[in-house]
Amino acid sequence: MTDSVIQHSPIDAVITWVDGADPAHKEKLEKYILSIGGQRPRAASTARFHSLNEIEYCVVSLLKFAPWIGTIFVVSDNQAPGFIKKLAGTKYESRVKVIDHRIIFSGYEDCLPSFSSMSIASLLWRIPGLSERFIFLNDDFCLIRSLSPSAFYRDEKVVLRGSWKVQTERRLIKKIVNWFKRCFGVGEKNTSNSRVRFIGVQENSARMFGYMQNVFQLEHNPHPWRKSVWRDYCERYPEILKTNISFRFRSPLQFVPEGFSAHCLLKMGLAVVDNQLRTLQIKPGDQALIRIKAKLAQADRDASYVFACFQSLENASPEALATILGWIDKRIGDLDHFLAQEAAADREFYSESKCI
Repeated sequence: MTDSVIQHSPIDAVITWVDGADPAHKEKLEKYILSIGGQRPRAASTARFHSLNEIEYCVVSLLKFAPWIGTIFVVSDNQAPGFIKKLAGTKYESRVKVIDHRIIFSGYEDCLPSFSSMSIASLLWRIPGLSERFIFLNDDFCLIRSLSPSAFYRDEKVVLRGSWKVQTERRLIKKIVNWFKRCFGVGEKNTSNSRVRFIGVQENSARMFGYMQNVFQLEHNPHPWRKSVWRDYCERYPEILKTNISFRFRSPLQFVPEGFSAHCLLKMGLAVVDNQLRTLQIKPGDQALIRIKAKLAQADRDASYVFACFQSLENASPEALATILGWIDKRIGDLDHFLAQEAAADREFYSESKCI
């Protein structure tokens, strides 16, 4: 694909989502856990599948602040967000599509059901009709200000946000810890129920492309990808893809797709690093209410904050949750409010057109 074609190709968005409160999903999860012995892995914590309708804010933020996005694909497991019905008969009906896991896992049905976000995201490039350029988001991401396509793509290159770090195993303190383990005969831990650290699976991705000393540590924000890069690599190394998607739950042995894409594109010279735009990151389970309010106020003042990530809202106290949702409603609004505003704007436009 030539640079000029890439520059003028549409940009889609892909969001992975699951409603963990859905009885059918709960039954599927519990049935699979029983099939592997009945012990719930750490990666199968109910918090991982919890939903407080973040997906609606995510989609509305894309429609509102990035109207240049072509199609928004919501990838889920035989589910559809409730707000999808509201789009029927509107001009946005064809722009938001739900894609089932069975579609992207076609030919890999033995890897279903999958509860690993890393397994699922490894196959997003297989979405039918997906454009060459697409932005990957978790459902707890959203935009909070208007931005242009250049925030994600510049010519044929993607824009990465993050910085180079020394890999964990290469750090002096880690070397000292490993030396003590060897001296005292401490063996390797069983990784089947280990905590999956985001930096750890990024390091797995870095090593795939020969980065043995350092890792490009990504920020928590939407990630721009190139479909052909994924397709070409997976067709060349199908066994690597199959291994990664074979994990039903998140595993420290996997490579994380965000890290795969970043390191692959850096290696190919198809990425630029720009950290001017920032992410508001809210973790109500770890942050006091006073800090949450301060961070929200800072994001209101500072125009460099264009992304937001609201992690594990189910851990928020009632007061913190009310504060966060109130801020999101004011900043983004729900779909009903967005559609009402759009309808009013359309009526005003047609009214003015008739007067000309």
